[in-house]
Amino acid sequence: MILRAALLSLILAGSAAAQSPAAQAQAAVEELDQAAIQLDAASSARDRVKALTATIRAFEDGLAAMRDGLRQAAIRERALSAKLTSQEAEISSLLSALQTMGRADSPTALLHPSGAVGTARAGMLLADIGPALNASAKTLRFDLEEVQTLRSLQQNAANRMSEGLTQLQTARAGLNQAMAERTDLPQRFTADPMRAAILIASSETLAGFASGLQQIAVNETAPPLELTASRAIGDLPLPVQGVLLRRAGEADAAGVARPGLLLATRPEALVTTPTAATIRYAGPLLDFGQVVILEPQAGSLLILAGLAQSYGAAGQVISEGSPVGLMGTGPRVAAENPSTGGDGGGTGRSETLYIEVRQDDAPIDPATWFALGPGE
Repeated sequence: MILRAALLSLILAGSAAAQSPAAQAQAAVEELDQAAIQLDAASSARDRVKALTATIRAFEDGLAAMRDGLRQAAIRERALSAKLTSQEAEISSLLSALQTMGRADSPTALLHPSGAVGTARAGMLLADIGPALNASAKTLRFDLEEVQTLRSLQQNAANRMSEGLTQLQTARAGLNQAMAERTDLPQRFTADPMRAAILIASSETLAGFASGLQQIAVNETAPPLELTASRAIGDLPLPVQGVLLRRAGEADAAGVARPGLLLATRPEALVTTPTAATIRYAGPLLDFGQVVILEPQAGSLLILAGLAQSYGAAGQVISEGSPVGLMGTGPRVAAENPSTGGDGGGTGRSETLYIEVRQDDAPIDPATWFALGPGE
């Protein structure tokens, strides 16, 4: 530890080698700052739901970028620390040699016992070794600078992430209030509460419930024309930021295969509709938690199951990108603390959203609807 402290005293400001994770984290900080500005603007926006939805998305994007940058910084810092630890003996010898060469003692200190010839040869040897020692010292200085930069980066970014999480919670609370106060959504039909209760009580499966949804609609009309074609089927964005856990038809640990796909999400992630749709159902169902069933077009249903909170009511027509709910809270430690594990392994993504697509009362592969990224 004493050696490490002595080495850190050689550090100058900044390091070119640290620019990659540092640049990522800095870009994430800028995203969070912009999201904070959006949050201030949303409080006075005419359409607060739309503004707060965009703000929450901005915070989620910024925090995801921040976690990724911190993860890379942590990996790099650990690699450099391990490298320096393994080279402590070599570093000690290097520092000793540099200190010896740097002394300004009398000329006799460099005299060789064998005389002038030995002294000349020793001088030639030092002249050859000097550049190599300086090069090693320069490399060491860069590594030490990078370690310090990365440690400072992680501390500053962690502080900004904490602020961002607080602001994100404020935005979610604002969205909850705005959704509760919203009364301007078009109404395509009215749900008969008695029929809905009977359907819920008699349904044993998600498919069975979806098949009977038409029975609860009263005074149904055609959807508004301006909301019927917002985005092409086949190129829809996923309704939530997440990592694909299972595709349609893939069995889980218990050997059960479902016709939908399963996404791992972060706690309290915002779920939005990927296209304009009519809400056919929103509420608790069976053991799926909160379920939202959307009808983007006649004969098609998009089922989102596993939410902790749902927005909207059956019969309402919502536009593309409208919020339909939030995921569960999950373990906060996993959600807020970055690690060296990649998101591809589901690190910090403790919630799961089940997505099923049905066409003419039969399940189809959701991959035919959504624009899944590489490897998804």
